[in-house]
Amino acid sequence: MHQFDILGKINQPMQQAIIASTPPPADYPFSTCPDEYTSVPFSSDFETRRRAFFSFILQNPAPTTPKAPWHELARLAGGASPHEGVLNAALDYIDNRYDGSDCTLHAYIRLLNQYRHHLRLSEELIARSEMTIRNFKYWPDEPGQDEMCSWTESHFILFASAGYLAGQLFPDEHFTNSGRSGAEMMESFRHRIQRWMDLRFYTGFSEWLSNVYYDEDLTALLSLVDFCKDENIQRRATMLTDLLLFEIAVNSFAGVFGCSHGRSYEAMHKWAAQESIIDTQKLLFGRGVFAGCDNMSAASFALSLRYRLPEVIYSIANDGQRAELLQRQRVGICIDQASWWGLEPDNLENGLQLLTLEAYLHPHTARLFVKMLNRFDWWENPYFMPYRQRRRLLQILSASRLLPMLAHHYRHDVCRNTREQANLYTYRTPDYMLSSAQDYRKGDGGDQQHIWQATLGPNAVCFTNHPARMAGPPPNYWTGSGSLPRVAQIKNVLIAIYHITRFPALFVSNELEYTHAWIPRDQFEEVIELEGWIFARLGEGFLGLLSQHPYRWHDLPGEDRGREVLAEGKDNIWICELGRRQVDGEFSQFIDRILQAEVQLSRLFVRYQSPSQGFLEFGWDGHFRQDGRDVPIENFPRYGSPYVQADFPSELITIQHDEKILELDWTVGRRTASGYVGI
Repeated sequence: MHQFDILGKINQPMQQAIIASTPPPADYPFSTCPDEYTSVPFSSDFETRRRAFFSFILQNPAPTTPKAPWHELARLAGGASPHEGVLNAALDYIDNRYDGSDCTLHAYIRLLNQYRHHLRLSEELIARSEMTIRNFKYWPDEPGQDEMCSWTESHFILFASAGYLAGQLFPDEHFTNSGRSGAEMMESFRHRIQRWMDLRFYTGFSEWLSNVYYDEDLTALLSLVDFCKDENIQRRATMLTDLLLFEIAVNSFAGVFGCSHGRSYEAMHKWAAQESIIDTQKLLFGRGVFAGCDNMSAASFALSLRYRLPEVIYSIANDGQRAELLQRQRVGICIDQASWWGLEPDNLENGLQLLTLEAYLHPHTARLFVKMLNRFDWWENPYFMPYRQRRRLLQILSASRLLPMLAHHYRHDVCRNTREQANLYTYRTPDYMLSSAQDYRKGDGGDQQHIWQATLGPNAVCFTNHPARMAGPPPNYWTGSGSLPRVAQIKNVLIAIYHITRFPALFVSNELEYTHAWIPRDQFEEVIELEGWIFARLGEGFLGLLSQHPYRWHDLPGEDRGREVLAEGKDNIWICELGRRQVDGEFSQFIDRILQAEVQLSRLFVRYQSPSQGFLEFGWDGHFRQDGRDVPIENFPRYGSPYVQADFPSELITIQHDEKILELDWTVGRRTASGYVGI
């Protein structure tokens, strides 16, 4: 029987550890007490789920990651004394301006707003927290070197909201690093927050459906929801929180956010307990697991003073027995259309908004990016080391206006981080979910994009990619892609076409000429291989996977043994079809029908007579066709599902399920719901 691995298998990207130098409270746990995964809601009552979350926190020590202070805040809210050694070590982390300090800082913004006078907190800790907040570097234009990433979509709002709320805490005091008063800090960050929020409501999140970075977005937004005194910002932060939770609800399978992701990492693809969102799912929706690996938003929701979950979102999250759910969604913008959104690449403020899409050496933004490297002294930031190695060349080309030409020549490589508009497709039944980004930047280099995934259980998943390199930072072996595929999906059937080319590269060249699939045999109840197909079953959910070229299993010692399938060839086509007992009969019948189906595979084109979806035709170029008719794989609506129909872009989004409703009107900042969970 399937066994859920609570701890996962792979560590997060390396960061400085939070190690306490003083003893913990007498009742502090030293060993972990794992929680149990549940695929069905363990309670319909929010207070019961909240108490269960606090119980988990009180039975486990804090992680040693920069998110450790959130664990201690939850201990405090759960009725226990926090480990001040952990809290002081985390303040050291912030003072050193290590990467991730913005995540850590929000815990202290909450601490001072919500628990400043708590009897279990020492006066020394409060005083030191205040000093750290007044001394922090909140924006790239402030002086001082640092190792922080402050410009991606999630980090932008973490920094901007922290700067605003810090100023609100100390409006008349002097912030030593910026040289501004708190009131001046509030004014400078207000406009940044508003622009960031406007673009996300209208166009969605470029870090689409991220099982890592939605945790950070939610944490920043909840700080604004709970503590921002500007009602306009507070209401809109609440509305965006609603949308993020709706997206999680409709793109999850049994508490697992197992869909396509704009940014993710190897651990989160493979092992559900490593997802940063899974604790939040169990707290808010009742499904998932309290893993405590990498989570802030669960603590933020458990501690929140003002946010109330609309009952319609809870209802949708637990609508898992619907026979089928099809969700289409468009997110993001095209960089060459940025001017339409008021983002001309002609000033630093616009440049920072464009960097939330990671448009670094994009031809449209390259000269402005070099200007930012100079202005913010980013050449020394570890994230920009590849640019530092080419500093003189980039500055000369930027000054001579030749840089956009170079960027265009190397665009397949230097734009691999850039997240442009994506059309997302998720199909879910009670026994499986299949999700993908349709025809997303085919042939370009990828970074952290997770293009498609089939999910039958927490760790019973399948996906493919082209490995960029054997190891190293993203993109690497399992995170991101050396070369992005062209993918199309129609309900339970997906086709992924890979065409690996050696394009000009400054950073990552495509040296590995094969594609591979993750299909962990030990996480399924049955795996059968016949006529080039790999068939797998978990419960009443079925999966069939076909590679155009012969495959072999990874058989060397290590995590990938018996879980990775490799197929040689620069060009390859993968077909994935899912089924379920209620529709397809027994597993053996599902297998027989697929084996009898006609499959014609040429170099970059496939014709497949799917038993469930009819005659499918798809190639590297041209339309995706079903039974002779074109199937749209672009220009999706903002949202399209049984719960919501909203054009792209939308000023009004109405979410409905049964008699429950949530209406979000961005033009006037109005949020109207039929009811809220727990009220």
